[in-house]
Amino acid sequence: MRRNHSTTPRTARILGSLLLVAAAGVCAVGTAPAAPAAPAATPTPLDRVVPAPTSVKPGGTPYRITRATGVRVEGSAEVRRIGAYLAGILRPSTGYPLPVTDHGAGGIRLSLAPGDLGAEGYRLHSGADGVTITASTPAGLFHGVQTLRQLLPAGVERRTVQPGPWSVAGGTVEDRPRYAYRGAMLDVSRHFFTVAQVKRYIDQLALYKVNELHLHLSDDQGWRIAVDSWPRLAGYGGSTQVGGGRGGYFTKADYREIVRYAASRYLEVVPEIDMPGHTNAALASYARLNCDGVAPPLYTGTHVGFSSLCVPKKVTYDFVDDVIRELAALTPGRYLHIGGDEAHSTSHADYVTFMDRVQPVAAKYGKTVIGWHQLTGAHPAKGALAQYWGLDGTSAAEKARVAEAARKGTGLILSPADRVYLDMKYTKNTKLGLTWAGLVEVKRAYDWDPGAYLAGAPASAVRGVEAPLWSETLKTSADIEYMAFPRLAGAAELGWSPASRHDWNAYKARLAAQAPRWDALGIHYYRSPQVPWPKR
Repeated sequence: MRRNHSTTPRTARILGSLLLVAAAGVCAVGTAPAAPAAPAATPTPLDRVVPAPTSVKPGGTPYRITRATGVRVEGSAEVRRIGAYLAGILRPSTGYPLPVTDHGAGGIRLSLAPGDLGAEGYRLHSGADGVTITASTPAGLFHGVQTLRQLLPAGVERRTVQPGPWSVAGGTVEDRPRYAYRGAMLDVSRHFFTVAQVKRYIDQLALYKVNELHLHLSDDQGWRIAVDSWPRLAGYGGSTQVGGGRGGYFTKADYREIVRYAASRYLEVVPEIDMPGHTNAALASYARLNCDGVAPPLYTGTHVGFSSLCVPKKVTYDFVDDVIRELAALTPGRYLHIGGDEAHSTSHADYVTFMDRVQPVAAKYGKTVIGWHQLTGAHPAKGALAQYWGLDGTSAAEKARVAEAARKGTGLILSPADRVYLDMKYTKNTKLGLTWAGLVEVKRAYDWDPGAYLAGAPASAVRGVEAPLWSETLKTSADIEYMAFPRLAGAAELGWSPASRHDWNAYKARLAAQAPRWDALGIHYYRSPQVPWPKR
């Protein structure tokens, strides 16, 4: 079962004048007397980042960012935008102007060039004259920028001037992802989260090269996206949440803004409308969607499996067509998630009928179907992806069915609940989270191989990894962050880094080094005793 039990949830800018000294001896600004240079600091080693890079060759002189540094961009307006994004991160903490320009030499250079780096890979070279990030695509450049961020001191993330120095270790990183799909899911149905909160999570995902944001937009407790042809879905179905709060929903403009913002961070939004179960919010909104024509009351509890669309009714498929058509028009990404899990109130025959009718609707509107792995109990469409959320204890028959579908061509996204469900408690003593899939400490979340996880499924069928975060016990951004961090970083590494770099002892040291960065970014995280965190 996916989520059938729950527990009750629970700077000022530096004052004064700061003298900034360039590495080459550039004079201080203004008439302030000369001050000694900041003490030398050892740059972060090139392999100390998360996710672990594919290849690292350290050596040579570090590059030091100074007041004279510029961000040199080559190529398209998109490359210039990435340069402006990088400069926007660096300026507040360094106090340097960091102009974005296509002239000059040295400094930080972003360059598009044909090569063998793939759709998201990059090469980062650092030496005395500067840092050059090269990629075949803007997405690759953006991922290279995230690596550069982690190679600079954690203070670079702060929004006030910090002392530096800002040095990048010498050498070369060549990097590309293991899997094309590296996702995180946010449940906005059990508890609603605002556009600003979703954007904050997007920025955190981007730092770790996550490229898919799966939004769980509908469930028993709330419908969270406006649908013009069925307006009560959002207005009424979205009016509450777990525990009876006021809920909320995204207008179409809200959703477009999330999609736009995610795209600016090279994340694709994957919207989910869960069907035919997990539909009480829709059933409560429109009586005619129920087989008996009677609308149930809105639901604010946490049980699952009790609701179902009425499979025999024609209106059900009018509803599905309208919802998918409007959502597909708002979503430029490739995928649309149709749910399909825990349809306990739908007979097997009706389930198969429903899924066989709904998948072509998504295709009609240009989308590739993703469904929870129960989709393999019907007839997955050609090209469809099944998202596996089973446990170590999932029945052998269910695992075999998913593996057989994979052998026949259905791609897999791996989200085993007892490994990467971010809403599971870390320990019995942590306040937030659920326990139905067990306790999931940081080591358990990291220490598994997606390519060899599901017996009988070919490694080639695995398209990637996704870390879902269900929100029965989560109400705030701090709640999201506490459950996601540090486990999200491990899921991101499983999706990006080659299997040869997978080693818990090495990883936990690199993970510990992320803590000062999270502190600088104001991320609320769980300080697991399994990780050798630095003292605060």
